[in-house]
Amino acid sequence: MGDKGSRVLITGALGQIGSELTPRLRELFGKENVVATDIRQPAVDQDGPFETLDVLNEGDMRRLIKEHDIDTVYHLAAVLSATGEQKPDLAWNINIEGLMNVLNAAKDMKLRVFHPSSIAAFGPETPRVLTPQETVMKPRTMYGITKVVGELLGSYYFEKHGVDVRGARLPGIISNVAPPGGGTTDYAVEIFYEAIKHQRYTCFLREDTVLPMMYMPDCLKAFVALMDAPLSSLKHHGDYNLAALSFNPRELAAEIKRHIPEFEIEYKPDYRQAIADSWPKSIDDLASREQWRWNPDYDLPAMVEDMIKVLGARHKKGGL
Repeated sequence: MGDKGSRVLITGALGQIGSELTPRLRELFGKENVVATDIRQPAVDQDGPFETLDVLNEGDMRRLIKEHDIDTVYHLAAVLSATGEQKPDLAWNINIEGLMNVLNAAKDMKLRVFHPSSIAAFGPETPRVLTPQETVMKPRTMYGITKVVGELLGSYYFEKHGVDVRGARLPGIISNVAPPGGGTTDYAVEIFYEAIKHQRYTCFLREDTVLPMMYMPDCLKAFVALMDAPLSSLKHHGDYNLAALSFNPRELAAEIKRHIPEFEIEYKPDYRQAIADSWPKSIDDLASREQWRWNPDYDLPAMVEDMIKVLGARHKKGGL
């Protein structure tokens, strides 16, 4: 991630990943060196600089980058998969026009960029077991389409303009901090809240729907490791395959029942089932492991144990 003098701006900092990446980067670089931005106002006081930013406003973005002497942008602002199917125009505008604003600023102002992709970039024609790094990319969601375009734009700006763009295809991210945010994989977050509060959950996917997942601490670890890697070791840019966990709702529920024996689950698949059925079950991330030494820390039992521990303690304090 460069030297310890890095000055970072994060877009979408109040989202699921941003709300945990921001404090992590502030630990690494110092509170005043990480500027959190979002289109929303924060509900709680920020432990460091915060600015309101609409990523579609290129002038405001450039002003903040200049004012804060930014050298690295983590561009997280995006409309996610399920929400994107309900509002495709909004998804295209924010996910593509917002990214173009970041990339053009990076080209002109000599910035490094981290921009995550997603397993949503794959489609039904993609091999679903151990999905290869190089494969068919024909997504059926607007979110997935924007992620493929984003990957291509990252490569284009690197090759044409020398912009150091990095990113990985994220699986479903499981967090114990931010609430679910409109993604197809968010059942794996909702289930913990409902299990702890009500001991039951109605799942919007079939019980046998295997999807790739990752616990948030591993997600943050991946961001840091990829940005720390020397550019000369990277053969890809914004499209690294990334794997950690793969499981289905039945397996997750069984693991939760080991901690909450009275927990019950029922299945009522909705429109998100079709989205999930177009995505991989497992990912081949050999390129990430070889080129920037990726290695996750959490398996399914360790993730479930930590989620229940953290959320259970918060629930007892009345904060869930």
